[in-house]
Amino acid sequence: MSTPTDELEHKNAAQDVIAVDENDSELELVNRLEAHTGDGIRHRAFTSLVFDQDDNVLLAQRSPDKRLWGTYWDGTVASHPVEGQSQEEATQERLEDELGISPDQYDGLRLTDRFEYKRYFEDQGVEHEVCAVLKLTLTDRTLDPNEEEVAGLLWVPYERLHSNPEWYRQLRLCPWFEIAMRRDVRSVE
Repeated sequence: MSTPTDELEHKNAAQDVIAVDENDSELELVNRLEAHTGDGIRHRAFTSLVFDQDDNVLLAQRSPDKRLWGTYWDGTVASHPVEGQSQEEATQERLEDELGISPDQYDGLRLTDRFEYKRYFEDQGVEHEVCAVLKLTLTDRTLDPNEEEVAGLLWVPYERLHSNPEWYRQLRLCPWFEIAMRRDVRSVE
């Protein structure tokens, strides 16, 4: 269990997130750690789903050092845009930082959905986010994962995962990724 001193020293304590209303309208900047403790503060976030040209989605296992949902599997990258940054710009930055993916490796970066959710993680904190969902397709699957961010990678046939998420429960999927996937109404071509 963390102590107040540990939390003050946590790297998130030096960062801000954008507090938003239920319509994702910006209210103010708030401390990232404060936004994720107690009852939380609703803030802007995103999750990005990276596909290959065969419609496999890249799942990324969160580092065990993550304060919330460490070792859980996520839909490639997720984070929070900073003040003045678009969801697309934030996605590009996280793809580069976490997986070494540069913009010349993908096409079709687009915002496809937005939803609000709130989930508590054990006794460690809470996510209360208006989460944008972005998607893109890799034309070059070359990756250089940052081990401080990513513990593992797994390509999964998206339609199979989307249609049968219970088959992947042993992976312990992040709640925001599960919500994004449930809400996805892609048609099979």
